[in-house]
Amino acid sequence: MKKLLSTNYTSGMFNTAMFLLRLVFGILMMKHGYEKLVRFADIKATFINFLGLGGTISLLLVVFAEFFCGLFIVIGLFTRLASVPLIICMSVALFKVHNSDFFGKGEIAALYLGAFLALLLLGPGKASVDGISGR
Repeated sequence: MKKLLSTNYTSGMFNTAMFLLRLVFGILMMKHGYEKLVRFADIKATFINFLGLGGTISLLLVVFAEFFCGLFIVIGLFTRLASVPLIICMSVALFKVHNSDFFGKGEIAALYLGAFLALLLLGPGKASVDGISGR
């Protein structure tokens, strides 16, 4: 019971927690990106026009962020760098698409945003390609 209430942790537990965070949120984000990738032709005409880039370019950027950066997050390669496009993507989804509705339709975007901000700040942990290579 004392361990459950303790604020102490070992480096092994930290690395395990970071691995689980990367794995869960990266795979779930890849699922969203894959859905957009396979339905690209269907949704490009109605996709949000972010910064006047057009729906097609905006969708390309979102697919890159959600699928490919999600893949980098899962394997732990360039984790901090890969989290930046995902943070931007989830910020746009939360604040522009869902009108800052943190507790309604934007709840999932807010959860992803929090997870990718944590990865940006804390890094991937030792159980990653970055951790193995010493980055």
